[in-house]
Order: sequence, then structure tokens, then C-alpha cells
Amino acid sequence: QVQLVESGGGLVQAGGSLRLSCAASGSIFNINAMGWYRQAPGKQRELVARIISTGYTNYADSVKGRFTISRDNAKNTVYLQMNSLKPEDTAVYYCNAAIKSAPGGRTYDYWGQGTQVTVSS
Repeated sequence: QVQLVESGGGLVQAGGSLRLSCAASGSIFNINAMGWYRQAPGKQRELVARIISTGYTNYADSVKGRFTISRDNAKNTVYLQMNSLKPEDTAVYYCNAAIKSAPGGRTYDYWGQGTQVTVSS
């Protein structure tokens, strides 16, 4: 089995910063993509940022220039540095990873439990 454990959420004032972390553990042979999604009340879950094994990244337009995604392959961990936070960034943030548990096996999507980020105005 594979688990994703997130940390780093919390309450911050507008203009502040937070750093989210997500560590994958368990039966892991290879992690292709890792990313962060968020879901605000009454809204659909949306992609925030994603990074693949080559280091290529992509971001939602709303966070470009403010958020930075990175990963530590040795630790199976992905980070999201969030700067210049805005009230509209308030949401539950979910970690996602595409993981293969054995050579030649299938790649499956896994999700973390979510961490709340609240930005006050």
C-alpha cells in the first residue's frame, strides 16, 4: 500500500507565506508525477501545480509567479512554497502522486487526506 501524508497548512494573513509538504511512503518502485490540487467550498477540485520526474512543472494561471513546486526524489516528497497568499487561495489542498509499486506494474493515482489553508484579509 501507498500513503501520502501532507503537512504545513494553517492560517495566514494575506501577503504571507506557507510551505506545504507531502511525503509518500509504502510500496513504491517509481513516482512519475506529483502535484497539488485544491478545493474551495462550493467549487470543484482544481490543479494548482504539478511536477514530473524530469523536473518539468506546470502551474495554474492563478498561482504563477507566487507558488513554487519542488520535489526531493530521495525522500519521495513534494513541496509547495506559497508566497503572496490571497484570500482566494483559501481551500483544502490535496497532494496527488502517480506511483508504480513494482517493475512492469501499472501506475496508480494516490491522494493525501488534505490540509486546510486559510488566508485572512
